[in-house]
Amino acid sequence: MTLSDESLSAIRGMFTSMLAEQVLPDLPVETREVAVPSREQGRTIRCLMICPSTMKPCAPAILQFHGGGHVMGAPEMNQAQLMQWAAELDCLVLSVDYRLAPEIPFPGPMEDAQDALRWLHGKAHALGIDNDRIAVAGQSAGGAMAACLALMTRDEGEIQLAFQLLEAPRLDDRIREGALANPFTGKFVWTRQSSAYCRKAYLGEGNSSPYASALRATELTDLPPTFIAVGALDLFVDECAEYCGRLLRAGVPTEMIVYPGCFHGFQMAAKAQVTLRSHRDSLNALKKALIE
Repeated sequence: MTLSDESLSAIRGMFTSMLAEQVLPDLPVETREVAVPSREQGRTIRCLMICPSTMKPCAPAILQFHGGGHVMGAPEMNQAQLMQWAAELDCLVLSVDYRLAPEIPFPGPMEDAQDALRWLHGKAHALGIDNDRIAVAGQSAGGAMAACLALMTRDEGEIQLAFQLLEAPRLDDRIREGALANPFTGKFVWTRQSSAYCRKAYLGEGNSSPYASALRATELTDLPPTFIAVGALDLFVDECAEYCGRLLRAGVPTEMIVYPGCFHGFQMAAKAQVTLRSHRDSLNALKKALIE
């Protein structure tokens, strides 16, 4: 998969076809689309809401963001995993169909993320959730958005997040090259070339805002407890390790798991033992943060 202006449309189409063919688990949950109001009058944000068929009152909630390099993807990419979260945690999951670059670059997608969080928090009573137990979660570009949203939310001071779960998150707008580059990463599936294309599509010639790339933040205190998961061969492993270290030095309760031999997107091998393990690890982290 080589991303470019010429190939992007075809690759998006390929993902759409794959999603149409996926087999979802048989679980006691209900899935529906909701239209969340945006800050722009007359425009709504499509979201996928997944709830247990009989959800207990004051349930926790997870606001989730899909991956795709900010240029492709949809909430349905993670639907099977999100259904499992809703069923096993007895929680509401809201996955955001945020706008994509290059058509809508930063800050547009982050505005969608922020609007979705404000809606979820504001509608807590009507939705039957506990607005003190809202977590943010995301994979890859979605992990970037979850981490940035946690920073935005902390700085605004109006909403207190309970947890952030970051799976293979893109945390830095700078791609490490030369002597700074890890020679074992970025070789499989998600290469430096593809990552550079997506970062330019999302950020243009560059953007040092921590709301675009969380590793740019100078202060990490008072962020919610954090779980980071990434493969050892993933292009993002070094920035994840750096962010983990900085979170720990800022006093933020943080757990990080590195999966040996795993590249970016390894969970596409749905039946691999390491994929099943990674899903259990994420589920257990959410359970400890929101239930136990």
